Amino acid sequence: MESKKVIEAKGISKSFYDPILVKVLNDVTFAIHAGEFVSIMGKSGCGKSTLLYILSTMDTQYEGELLLDGTRMKDKSDADLAHVRNEKIGFVFQFHYLLNEFDNLHNVMLPGLKLGKHSKKEIEQKAYEKLKILGIEKEALKYPNQLSGGQKQRVAIARALINDPLIIMGDEPTGNLDKANSDIVFNIFKELAEEYHQSLLIVTHDQDFAANTQRTIIMEDGKILNTKD
Repeated sequence: MESKKVIEAKGISKSFYDPILVKVLNDVTFAIHAGEFVSIMGKSGCGKSTLLYILSTMDTQYEGELLLDGTRMKDKSDADLAHVRNEKIGFVFQFHYLLNEFDNLHNVMLPGLKLGKHSKKEIEQKAYEKLKILGIEKEALKYPNQLSGGQKQRVAIARALINDPLIIMGDEPTGNLDKANSDIVFNIFKELAEEYHQSLLIVTHDQDFAANTQRTIIMEDGKILNTKD
């Protein structure tokens, strides 16, 4: 039995005026299933970051259909989309975006507090569990500026996991890390997919990283060139 589709792009196209009409995405169609670890690769300017913005519901100006958990995203209000993002999508960026005024535990808790599905005590417990999965629970009460770059990125991944999202999306999450820390982050993602059945979609320039994901979507000039399993 095929696992369910967590996200599906159907014929997604997008154009910008710059100063003439430029097509940045052209009829992009693919799906990601539950527990799948997928990477997107392509040269700068191929449209992969634009595609990620659309898939994450942050950009609503596109042609085609986006389905998240089987639900159309096209006609939802900004408030509904913000709720969908917080509840169903975990984000990991190249830069960690942790807030230095809060300790690491509180940083992880923030999206959970915003969603408001659980009590503060339950969210704190969950945040600690996520840090434990990532082997960084000893740093829970330290502040981000007391951590190394690799540790900060692990806290950022814990934060992305706090609401048990449908999918984790990453935009160059190892882009600022050295080889050793990139490997640690990759192995965390792999474990999340294999042991916790977490779906992941990661935009990367790192060929080693992409080669070891379950599937790589290769983009060129706004189109999917091919998919490597």
